[in-house]
Amino acid sequence: MKLLMVCMGNVCRSPMAQVVTLHMAEQAGLARDILVDSAGTHAGARRETPDPRVKMVLAARGYPVGMSRARQVIERDFDRHDLILAMDQANLSELRRLCPAEYAHKLHLFLEFAQGADGGEVPDPYYGNVEGFERVLDLCEAGARALIDRLRKAPSSTSLPAHAIAVGAETSQP
Repeated sequence: MKLLMVCMGNVCRSPMAQVVTLHMAEQAGLARDILVDSAGTHAGARRETPDPRVKMVLAARGYPVGMSRARQVIERDFDRHDLILAMDQANLSELRRLCPAEYAHKLHLFLEFAQGADGGEVPDPYYGNVEGFERVLDLCEAGARALIDRLRKAPSSTSLPAHAIAVGAETSQP
């Protein structure tokens, strides 16, 4: 299963969701079955590293802080990934605009999988303080936990089609 986490600039929310999801996949014994990448709908050409506050809150909770670089969503991402998970409605709308029709079923909000998440969106913490980044990390943990749980219950997470784990879909049928 190949997952793509998407936010606007690929320096805060999506790299955080990527790290948390990878870590939880490893802890669930699914590391070989799940690949996670991140990108931004408006990432610049400078290939920035994640915001220092992302690194700080991840490290404070014991997550490995990688050396990822921001990148923009490209057309090949829609074919290459099984699920493309946007952090908010604005980025989901942009993904829908960019996505070829045959891959539209792969697009979802990241928090669709988490029960009780605030409106299904991960807010952009960029212009806020560290507490905003901690709140985003809380949401990323909730989303990743629910997503990994859904994948763990799937009959075969490596060959599972995106529509089989979509919200409300039965995971026991192909």
